Amino acid sequence: MTPRSSRPVMRQSWRDLLFLHFPCDPAEIAPMLPQGLEVETFPDASGGERAWIGLVPFMMRDVRWAFAPPVPGTHTFPETNVRTYVHGPAGSGVWFFSLDAMSRIAVATARTAFALPYYFSRMTVRREGDHIRYEGRRQAAEYVIETDLGPEIPAPQEGSLEYFLVERYRLYAARGDRLWSGEVRHPPYRLRKATVSNLRDTLAGAAGIEARPYVHAVFSEGVDVDVFPLRRVG
Repeated sequence: MTPRSSRPVMRQSWRDLLFLHFPCDPAEIAPMLPQGLEVETFPDASGGERAWIGLVPFMMRDVRWAFAPPVPGTHTFPETNVRTYVHGPAGSGVWFFSLDAMSRIAVATARTAFALPYYFSRMTVRREGDHIRYEGRRQAAEYVIETDLGPEIPAPQEGSLEYFLVERYRLYAARGDRLWSGEVRHPPYRLRKATVSNLRDTLAGAAGIEARPYVHAVFSEGVDVDVFPLRRVG
């Protein structure tokens, strides 16, 4: 995918990504979106069109502005987001309910430059071979996730649930009543099976979403990412 702007403003590496999802009624999520965005749905196991809520913990590495080298102490940290999938004026994209990061500078920068709902959290990602433990806590929410990684799965094909959930190259953000869109560029994810052995999570609930069991899990070793500037849409 080629974003409209040809020059990225940031470069990042996303590593050890776990994609957890559960389906829910689109009518529950629609009132939580700003004007101009609609819930994008995909059928669940029963065939009904559903909204999907994602919990995605991972490691941010080599975070830097495109025109400057990484700043020591601020370029590598854990991050976790709670999100859903939407359609808006610029096309299909991601709407974030919350993003947690263990970098106060990253939180302040993302809130200012990208209008995203970032929070500072105490977080760790510990990997031993094919076992990973993600853990985080802030004042209103916390989570612990342990997962065991399986074999690589075929590249998601357009029209599949995996493609719908992970191949996303656009985000939406809101400042007041104004809607903005930003794009990223990276290679397609190479995915592995993931089996969750332990999960305690209150992040979705803190965002105002009724908690449900996560029914879908996949993992990626990661991608290198170009981040492009926000532009006003709508």
